[in-house]
Amino acid sequence: MQVKFLDLKAVNQPYFPQIMAATRQFLEGGWYILGKEVEAFEKDYAHYCGTSHCLGVSNGLDALRLIFEGYKALGQLMEGDEVIVPANTYIASILAVTQSRLKPVLVEPDAHTFNLNPDLVKAHITKKTKAILAVHLYGQLADMHSLASIADEHGLLLVEDAAQAHGAMLSDGRMVGNLGHAAGHSFYPGKNLGALGDAGAVSTNDNELAEAIKALRNYGSHKKYYNVYEGFNMRLDENQAAWLRIRLRGLDKENKRRRELADVYRTSIRNEEVILPFEATYATHVYHLFAILHPRRDALQQYLLEKGVQTMIHYPLPPHQQEAFRQWSGWSFPVTEKIHQQELSLPISPVHSNEEIAYVADVINQFK
Repeated sequence: MQVKFLDLKAVNQPYFPQIMAATRQFLEGGWYILGKEVEAFEKDYAHYCGTSHCLGVSNGLDALRLIFEGYKALGQLMEGDEVIVPANTYIASILAVTQSRLKPVLVEPDAHTFNLNPDLVKAHITKKTKAILAVHLYGQLADMHSLASIADEHGLLLVEDAAQAHGAMLSDGRMVGNLGHAAGHSFYPGKNLGALGDAGAVSTNDNELAEAIKALRNYGSHKKYYNVYEGFNMRLDENQAAWLRIRLRGLDKENKRRRELADVYRTSIRNEEVILPFEATYATHVYHLFAILHPRRDALQQYLLEKGVQTMIHYPLPPHQQEAFRQWSGWSFPVTEKIHQQELSLPISPVHSNEEIAYVADVINQFK
């Protein structure tokens, strides 16, 4: 059996008739950037997240960057302020901080959830700390109850990197994107809510921040040719917004299917060397990735490939070991490094069958 890691054509195919109709309407409309489709998607996604505002932007990195730049424009952040971030995140989370001329403070994750460890966050707060960036890695929500309590106690901004957790919900019913002061969302094609190219959004209940970001994404302008800020070109295209509106309608159903397939893995994988994803009791896991740990990860990946199973590694190097941040090369984060040395992402998507997932599990069980 051949099992692809991700077949985007198959994932998107059920929506083809709707997107073809939306594309025709888009082409005939003659308006391609920041128009009615973007406004409609912003309204739909804000309602989905439960926030007052959603602002469509160019991609997930830009969404986070605009949050920090927006707070700088409002005087709530200044260059050089410290932002606490998980040490084991994808590099985009770090880039959003450094490109905003803020200082990232890397903190080890919880060894079970792979998300920020609230106890360690407390230990890293200084007089220069102004914000916490909570990354919901692999589709598992960070411990937002604890992080919000810490942020409130110390007067810190709490920002969500929600790029991998569309549709995840706390046990109290609050949706991702509405768990802090603002959230950045990525709609990269492979995400649970994916566009047909790069796209992103910011969700927030902060009226002033929303107004600042609305201008910053569009050259710093609320009115054409009149610029309030030194802004950016970080706008969402009309066609991507139209597509996202369609995909949003199926997001909950697709997330439910991801959780069903995760249950197949959990009941079928019996290899004692495999550490399965941890499910926190405080939230639903939406399984953007089914990330296991294995001490011989590379050998297991090769074995699976020989058996027809595609896998991926998220991510081979943590940020502090990247050449881009060579100034951190001497730093040590043992929990982070173990995750990056042992993590392997197994196939999981709304179009995988139970039989395919059971086959992957069976191959893993045969690995010695």
